[in-house]
Amino acid sequence: MAWLLPVVFLVVPIVELAVIIQVGQAIGALETIVLLIAVSVVGSWLVKREGGGVLRRISAAVNAGRVPGRELADGALVILAGALLITPGFLSDILGIALLLPPVRAAVRPVLLGALARRAIGVRTTRYGRTIDV
Repeated sequence: MAWLLPVVFLVVPIVELAVIIQVGQAIGALETIVLLIAVSVVGSWLVKREGGGVLRRISAAVNAGRVPGRELADGALVILAGALLITPGFLSDILGIALLLPPVRAAVRPVLLGALARRAIGVRTTRYGRTIDV
């Protein structure tokens, strides 16, 4: 997992910039900037709409006496989608829009919940100088 941070902070911005340059050469610089801004605005509206739906489902689950695990995972994915949509770049926009689609979230949710479960099981802490399993 140590390789993930260099990829996210070095490779992804370079690839995004290359795509923006290619699109700018194909349709023009001004049109590219307008398109990036439009996708961010529309994406923000979609995130607000999907986020409201997730909040309603969380509230309904809590009112029904259930733990809203699935709904909270959907909420985290909608927040991630929002972060991707406000990040300038076409590839991040595509990924963000994909995460706003319920079928895509349904496919990604088990991966997210599985990763969280593995981390929770493997949690270790230090107490009084000793490492203990929690």
